[in-house]
Amino acid sequence: MAKTYLKEISIPEGVKVTSVDNKLNISGKLGNGQIDIHKNVKIVQNEQTIAFTPTDDLKENQALTGTMRALTFNIIEGVTNGFEKKLQINGVGYRAKLQGNMLELSLGFSHPIKYQLPEGVSADLPSQTEITLKSLDKQLIGQVAAEIRKYRPSEPYKGKGVKYSDERIRRKESKKT
Repeated sequence: MAKTYLKEISIPEGVKVTSVDNKLNISGKLGNGQIDIHKNVKIVQNEQTIAFTPTDDLKENQALTGTMRALTFNIIEGVTNGFEKKLQINGVGYRAKLQGNMLELSLGFSHPIKYQLPEGVSADLPSQTEITLKSLDKQLIGQVAAEIRKYRPSEPYKGKGVKYSDERIRRKESKKT
């Protein structure tokens, strides 16, 4: 007999969760989200909570149950509060400009880098060296932040490059002659 997954997700006020054919549609004040639940995971839904159970006691299905719970929680959190990632740009002449949905990055190359923000992600530039990304989708915002950071990751000697605002760069001492 399969055990009930103990960690229930409480559904906040203002969030509507409907399930149709192993698909969860979640709508909240910021938008809508959808997730396909794996066929080996059952949904147990009440008025204010939602829980997941594996169809049998296989380890893979228990792992899938936890994954489905985490993905559903992230969607509920996204439609309720949204997600935000902050990037910082360090270096002389390094800066960012926002033109519509296009992010233009000057990162010390001979040409500016143009990055098209995907649908569902918005950017805000509090200053020329700070980028704030906002989205309902946690995975998408993390992917966009990683792609922007990949153009010029922070280096350990002078700290020049793009880094997450909460990232610590371990600095190295330069060679002495």
